[in-house]
Amino acid sequence: MQNDSIQLYQQEWTTLQNQFDSYEKFSLVIKLLNISLSSLLLFYWQAGLWTVLVTGMLWLQDAIWKTFQDRINQRLLLIEEALKQALTNNESEEVLPLQFNQSWSLSRSSVTSLFNEYLTQALKPTVAYPHVALIALSLLFGIF
Repeated sequence: MQNDSIQLYQQEWTTLQNQFDSYEKFSLVIKLLNISLSSLLLFYWQAGLWTVLVTGMLWLQDAIWKTFQDRINQRLLLIEEALKQALTNNESEEVLPLQFNQSWSLSRSSVTSLFNEYLTQALKPTVAYPHVALIALSLLFGIF
């Protein structure tokens, strides 16, 4: 692998890693918004069952956000593998630099599989928390 290719990989990796970290921060913002909004709905307006709907929508939004982040992660892993091969003299041009959008579009398939990706992200513990707890609390307040 040529030095030019390595530089392109490094630039792409840096850009994508910054984006990956940014997505993580905004996922935390979604969680904090959900906690704040759910608390307001539950304790100020006593809107128990409506809170379940709002919490569920924000949980889904968080899952969608994490799905986008996961696509960035997939590309980062490819770049890191290519750089590892280049640095260990096992050259490979299978992973070309500056192909994030191409990789992203190839990883997208049917609506059903996109929904499955969202569901997979939603069920990860780091995404499900605090949404599941808020839904349970909302149901508890909505029933009693």
